[in-house]
Amino acid sequence: MISIVIPLYNKAESIVSTLQSVREQSYSDYEVIVVDDGSNDDGLARIERYGAEYPAFGERIRIVRQCNRGVSAARNRGIAEAKYERIAFLDADDRWMPTYLEEQQTLAARYPHCGLTAVRYEMVWPDGSIRPIRLEGVDPTASDFLFENYFSVACRSNPPVWSSAVIATRQALEAVGGFPEGVASGEDLLTWARIACRFRIAYLNKPLARFMLDDRQASGQAKRKPADNDIVGRELRKLLREFPHTPGLRHYNGLWHKMRSSNYLRLGLRGPCFRETCKAIRFWPTNPTSYIYLAMLALPTTLQHKIIAMKRS
Repeated sequence: MISIVIPLYNKAESIVSTLQSVREQSYSDYEVIVVDDGSNDDGLARIERYGAEYPAFGERIRIVRQCNRGVSAARNRGIAEAKYERIAFLDADDRWMPTYLEEQQTLAARYPHCGLTAVRYEMVWPDGSIRPIRLEGVDPTASDFLFENYFSVACRSNPPVWSSAVIATRQALEAVGGFPEGVASGEDLLTWARIACRFRIAYLNKPLARFMLDDRQASGQAKRKPADNDIVGRELRKLLREFPHTPGLRHYNGLWHKMRSSNYLRLGLRGPCFRETCKAIRFWPTNPTSYIYLAMLALPTTLQHKIIAMKRS
């Protein structure tokens, strides 16, 4: 039995397609908890119409409303409302393949001691093209496996664990305090890192979920200026102090600061970019990308933008 938590905030255009991917699952022993995080569009009305059109499915849906507090608070509310011990997360603009839940359950039965099970996913561009994620440092021929070096893999790949392609146990989520609230970006990255330090993660090497990119994500543009109060960075350092011998965790700290420096670079903020790049080098001194960022800071802004545009294409 699985509780599915869907945080909803102004995703009226996509929520029905997301729910349809749940309704079409081959596994049917689940509940759906939609946490409306203060939306001001007609997403809830669309959910109600869809539930009325498919009443057997509509009976599985519970809608929980709250004032806008962010995606972490919405997910945490869903965890608190969940009836079952295994909790899946699905963002309101993403999709599952029809056998996603069934194969997740098979994976959990094969690795019953794991705190989290995850599957490979695909990225869908706004033009409809589909690209598989890059996953380095694992056996590409293995159908499933336990991560022995989660952070080392994460540092060399697209994020191997992604929010719409995981099912976590309540025990694991409670052990790490759920999702960190008050964090605008990286809240899921931190949550999976905390779980990876304390629990085993089983992985199905088969693309069963789809990350639907919007125009901004596809273009590689920075969504927003990174938060001045870097809660994720601070908590990752705390995690490194608590689990100093975890393979790859130090480099993972460097990866976080490299990501922040990349956003600052795209926004043309040289000072913060320099500071974050120095932090990235401190944790991961052999990563060549950080030195490329330092070199780019010496270039005129127009040339920086041309190089970034070339990299996107």
